[in-house]
Amino acid sequence: MPQVLATPTPAEIAGALTRRILGQEEAVREISVALSKHLAGLRVGNILMIGSSGTGKTTLMRAVEGYLASDPVLATRSAVVRIHANVLGEEAERGRPGEAVLGRLLDRAREQLGPAAPVDMLLRRAASGLVFVDEVDKIRSHVGGQANVAGIRAQEALLTLIENEAVPVNLPAWAGGGAVVVNSADILFVCAGAFEGLYDAVFDRVTIGKDRGALQPVTVVEGGKVAEKLVFRLRDWLRNEDLFDYGMSPQFLSRFDAVVLLQDLGQDELVRIFLETPESAFHQSRSYFESRGIHLAISPNAVRRIATEAGRQPRLGARALKEVFRRVIRDYEFDPDKSVTGGALLIDLPEVEAVLGKA
Repeated sequence: MPQVLATPTPAEIAGALTRRILGQEEAVREISVALSKHLAGLRVGNILMIGSSGTGKTTLMRAVEGYLASDPVLATRSAVVRIHANVLGEEAERGRPGEAVLGRLLDRAREQLGPAAPVDMLLRRAASGLVFVDEVDKIRSHVGGQANVAGIRAQEALLTLIENEAVPVNLPAWAGGGAVVVNSADILFVCAGAFEGLYDAVFDRVTIGKDRGALQPVTVVEGGKVAEKLVFRLRDWLRNEDLFDYGMSPQFLSRFDAVVLLQDLGQDELVRIFLETPESAFHQSRSYFESRGIHLAISPNAVRRIATEAGRQPRLGARALKEVFRRVIRDYEFDPDKSVTGGALLIDLPEVEAVLGKA
C-alpha cells in the first residue's frame, strides 16, 4: 500500500501565511485550500487574483514560497516559480512558450533535489509544480481600442500550458539535451494582476452605463450629519463580461475555478502592515538604526498619521506606506545621530507633522 504523506491543512497553511499577509482573509483562505490539495497530489483548480497595486498579491506569492521553503519536507514536495506574464508572450513569439515555464520548474526542481537527481525525477517534480504568473492583466487582448498581439499570444500560450497534457520541452544541456513531452495537467497556476481601469469601468457601468441606476445611494451619518452616499465595492458588481471587455478571453478565464478580489486596505490594515510585517519600511529602517547602535521607536499617533497619509493613495495600498515613511525618516537616516537621546530615536506626531503637514 503506497505511503500517504502528511499534508498540512488549509487552516495550518493560512495560519502561517497570515503572519505576512494582513487584511486579505479571502485570498489567503483560497490559496491555502488550493495549496493543501496540491501538496496532497490532488487536481486543483487554478486561481486568478485581482487587486490594486500594493494590496499584497506579490507578497502572498512570496509568502507561499517562504512557507514551503521553511519546511524541509514541504520544500521537496512542489517546485515553485514566479514568472511575469509578458515573458510568456515573448516566448510565444519564439514558438516555445512551454519552455519559459517548464524550464524554470525544472531548474527549481534541480535546486531542491540536487544535481545528482535523475532527470525523470526532476521532470516529475516540474510537472507537479506551482506557477505564479504576475501582472497577468498586462496580457490583455486589446489596449486603447487596438489589438494587443503580444497579449493575445501570451494568453494563448498560458491557456495551452494550463489545458495541455503534452507540452514539448527541449531539455537543457545539464539534463542531457534532447526533446521530451511533459504532462502539465498537475501544475497549479495562480495568476495575479492589478487590472488598472477595471474598477472605473465597472463603476461607470452601474452608474452611467448600460446598468445605470443599479447602484443606489445609501443613507449614512458622517460628522453628525445624515447624507446619501454611493457605496461601491467591485466584488459586488464584477461580472465575467467585465473581464471579457477588459481583454481577457472567455477561453482563458474558463480555466480558473476561482476569481479572488483582494480588498483595498483601510487604515487599520495599513497600521498593522507598518508595524507587524517583517518587510515593512519601519522594520527595515529599525534594522538600519540597530546596526548603528540606535533603537528606533515610533509612537502610535505617529504611526496612525503615516497610515492616514498613505490611505489618501488607495490605488497604491501598502506601497504608499513606504513612500510616506521614507519622507519622514530619510533625514534621520542620513544623519543617524540626529535627535538621539540615550541611544534611542523616538519619532512622535510632531516630527511626522513637520514633514507631512497638518492633516
